[in-house]
Amino acid sequence: MIWLPGLSVVLLLLIVIPFLRERLRKPMNAQERQAASGAFAALSGGLTYYRWTGPLRGPVAVCVHGLTTPSFVWDGVAQGLAAMGYRVLIYDLYGRGFSDRPGGLQDRGFFVAQLEELLEDQQVGDDFTLIGYSMGGAIATAYAAAHPGRLRELILLAPAGFGSSSGRLTRVIRQVPLLGDWLMQALYPALHIRGTERERPLPGSVPGIVDLQQRELSYRGFIPAVLASLRGILAEDFTTDHRRLHAEGMPVMAIWGQQDAVIPPTSPGRLAEHARSIRQEEIPGAGHGLPYTHTDEVLKIIARNHRRGLL
Repeated sequence: MIWLPGLSVVLLLLIVIPFLRERLRKPMNAQERQAASGAFAALSGGLTYYRWTGPLRGPVAVCVHGLTTPSFVWDGVAQGLAAMGYRVLIYDLYGRGFSDRPGGLQDRGFFVAQLEELLEDQQVGDDFTLIGYSMGGAIATAYAAAHPGRLRELILLAPAGFGSSSGRLTRVIRQVPLLGDWLMQALYPALHIRGTERERPLPGSVPGIVDLQQRELSYRGFIPAVLASLRGILAEDFTTDHRRLHAEGMPVMAIWGQQDAVIPPTSPGRLAEHARSIRQEEIPGAGHGLPYTHTDEVLKIIARNHRRGLL
């Protein structure tokens, strides 16, 4: 039939175009990094962007961001912590923001190694506060479980690591090679834009955060990094890590958004079941973006719990 070659061409284009679009995205290079206000550390996985905020001699707080929103997610929280006297370190995970985009699976070992190397590079000693948001909560938990003696406390904001409430499409993307890669490249940009646009009407402590989030799509390597994390660290369970932290007596606090549609609603209960010593707080009306939509509430909870003796 005459139409079969034409159909084959159309199918081939449908398969190739999403991957071609990825190749045509801008690389994260020296030219793009001219817009960065911080500095860069040359680590084993590549360049890592970081920025310090706050008094030089304050107690150190290190903040780890989540799956899709780089270190700018912490701008409001970092300023508030600095006002409390903290010396705050924020950084971009590999594959996000101004950091490099190494390939491979992004599991706990991948992210913990980046954090360990950055702390060594910046000469961060023991007795610091580690704060993790969303996927960053899983990374922070993994680091704390590996180095319980180094931390003053662990603070988790809407942390991942207690199972997934993902739908069928996300399960296919995670579990089916090649097809999952194609679906991610073909569908994720529109899904990311749709999800971030829902937050545009919300007040926030990071000016233009929706546009900043969507800008990540313009850089080569961002979508593969998100996929590598979905298949890596976000497929892991961290309840055993929390049991260990409970046994070690580490001060841990978790802060949740009452209306979070991203983290499974069973997560606070699972955390309490496996680590009863962890202090948990809930912010009414907050969704998953609580570090930038409910910054003042997050800071008040941290300050209030410190007065109660969390430290």
